[in-house]
Amino acid sequence: MKALRNYIDKIKPNFEEGGKLAMFRSVFEGFETFLFVPNTRKKLGTHINDSNDSKRFMSFVVIALMPALLFGMYNVGYQHFLAIGQEAGFWKEFWFGCLAVLPKVVVSYVVGLGIEFTVAQWKKEEIQEGFLVSGMIIPLIVPVDCPLWIIAVATAFAVIFAKEVFGGTGYNIFNVALIARAFMFFAYPSAMSGESVFVRTRDAFGWGAGEAVDGFSGATPLGQLASSEVPVFNDILGSAIGFKEAFIGLIPGSIGETSVIAILLGGCFLLFTGVASWKTMLSIFVGGGLTAYLFNISGLNTAVAQLPWYNHLVLGGFCFGAVFMATDPVTSARTEIGKYIYGFLIGMMAIVIRVLNPGYPEGMMLAILLMNMFAPLIDHCVVQCNVSKRKNRVNSK
Repeated sequence: MKALRNYIDKIKPNFEEGGKLAMFRSVFEGFETFLFVPNTRKKLGTHINDSNDSKRFMSFVVIALMPALLFGMYNVGYQHFLAIGQEAGFWKEFWFGCLAVLPKVVVSYVVGLGIEFTVAQWKKEEIQEGFLVSGMIIPLIVPVDCPLWIIAVATAFAVIFAKEVFGGTGYNIFNVALIARAFMFFAYPSAMSGESVFVRTRDAFGWGAGEAVDGFSGATPLGQLASSEVPVFNDILGSAIGFKEAFIGLIPGSIGETSVIAILLGGCFLLFTGVASWKTMLSIFVGGGLTAYLFNISGLNTAVAQLPWYNHLVLGGFCFGAVFMATDPVTSARTEIGKYIYGFLIGMMAIVIRVLNPGYPEGMMLAILLMNMFAPLIDHCVVQCNVSKRKNRVNSK
């Protein structure tokens, strides 16, 4: 590492003002800060006075996402071979899923970082690290059969209109990855829902190539409930899915959202490193569980309303959103009391949307985006309430 540091220092003058490669200064600084911790501190944006720089925070989140990514790769292969009725070992299933998922990760990063590099060069500013996390989350919240070009278009839209137009990392009011998903959901609904998009039934890599699968449903459990009259959902072979199966995650769903175990492993890492707030996470589960229970006893005779409250918490993107997206330090509430309110309202709204609007059986995406808008207002009200209490305390003396 010392030799690499010396080499970077040697060529650095070429990229500084007046150097022959000064036009690529932002690109050079981006690679330098990726390799080594910078000795300067941000003056604007997030983490102004924090000893952990933004790059380190983003790196922690990417590490936390690894269990969900790896499990998602395996589950993609598992669902594929289950659908075509072939026996396959662990490594064959994992390798199949790896080849299906990695192109989505590559496309997400190439498009997103390409735009950020271009904007940084144009504005003559340093390259920001915020997309390190968004670039990993976007592939994890889409179905496995989502076309690469749709991911590219959605990523470009999200980075430009949900981030750069607001000023870059630290200034966006909406979660970038969720904006990408919302764009795909509303612009290309057939690629984000349906009976088969969550299970790759045709193998592009030589295993079972061209084999059609008849008579199975690849829809997610929430997708099945939206069109059902009873709170029962099945896997692609027709076997009932219970709490245990949903908790483990070997079910159809978006790539990184199915396994609660993998998500909780990442969540524990985020809590241990201090990146995410347990207050936000806990209040989301409390709000969601309480709201689902109230629907259970309300007498509303629909499959989603009668689904046991604890099943709501392990289905769809509820856990993934609670751990990795609602806790985003830029778009979430920042006051301590505000985090409780913010999280509780997200959990409540997610279940309300699921139950009352069958057209959006997921719910979590819209709930987080809605509360992103209200996070500044929640913080403002909490601060003003504290100010009023202190004034009253002083006036009463």
